Amino acid sequence: MDAEQRSSNQAYKKLNSAEQGKLWATYMGNSMAICVLKHMLHHVDDQEIKKVLEDALNVSEQFVKQIKDILTRDNYLIPIGFTEDDVDVQAPRLFEDEFYLHYLKYASKAGLSVYGIALPLMVRPDVRAFFTYCLEATTRTLNQVNDLLMKKGTLAESAYIPYPSRTTFIQKQSYLSGFFGDIRPLQALEITHLFDNIENNATSKAILIGFSQVAKMDQVKSYFRRGREIAGKHYDILSQILRQENLTSPPIFDPLVTTSTVSPFSDKLMMAHKLDMFSMRVRSYGNALAFSVRHDLAAKYGRLLLEVGNYVEDGANIMIEHEWMERVPQAADREALIKL
Repeated sequence: MDAEQRSSNQAYKKLNSAEQGKLWATYMGNSMAICVLKHMLHHVDDQEIKKVLEDALNVSEQFVKQIKDILTRDNYLIPIGFTEDDVDVQAPRLFEDEFYLHYLKYASKAGLSVYGIALPLMVRPDVRAFFTYCLEATTRTLNQVNDLLMKKGTLAESAYIPYPSRTTFIQKQSYLSGFFGDIRPLQALEITHLFDNIENNATSKAILIGFSQVAKMDQVKSYFRRGREIAGKHYDILSQILRQENLTSPPIFDPLVTTSTVSPFSDKLMMAHKLDMFSMRVRSYGNALAFSVRHDLAAKYGRLLLEVGNYVEDGANIMIEHEWMERVPQAADREALIKL
């Protein structure tokens, strides 16, 4: 069998578990993004930001359409996701124009993480081609956002550190220490992940401030207020580490939240949105922990991970209580089948 025949046969294989899971997650995330971006577009004034939002909306709509096409060809159940019922574009704006760019940057980083993990696991050529397109399109969006933030003078940069003058090798175990004695300065990868997580928390906190203002149910409002406190605390903890070494830290975005108390989104959408954002936090803290050699940083990330994990679990319980959590495709329950 030649390569062309093998490729053709692969195209007709059933979707495996990785393909089902990642297509499902991409559909859910982008159906949510469509709702959020439509509301933002209804209120944006800056024409350059409007163009970036329009392009981002088109990308999300293309992702959803292509997933529907793949699933329809397989006679596969299309997820519900999020629909027009979950957004009121006429509701007053919740964020200022500048924040739309910071939001898109955060969402693009989350997307690249999902698609980057997915691509090596995809087998069918059509699904592999789709996730290749996802990575390319999301990268273009992120570059658009960063270019415009730079043009407007609001792109936060990781701190500058000296160029090395010569190659050296680590000679002392104290390189790993961070609690007592000879504590070395932060190295570049540690600074990178600190900066990224501080920026993520700044974005998340602003969204939580807005969501807590407009949520309809008291239970949901309370959950968002708790999330706001967690994001703010984590921002302060990580920023303090950089400040102790006279390194720059990303700014907060709280002033970019309006005073509106009219919700543009359903409580279901906002809860799912925050679960996604905090699930991404678990991933980004895990990455940071892997690249943080100093013991004090590893210990801090471990504590932050535990707090975020507990928050995500509590949010999932609220979603389940109100029947808002759509079930992810899962393996057959053989024990349940045996009992039939």
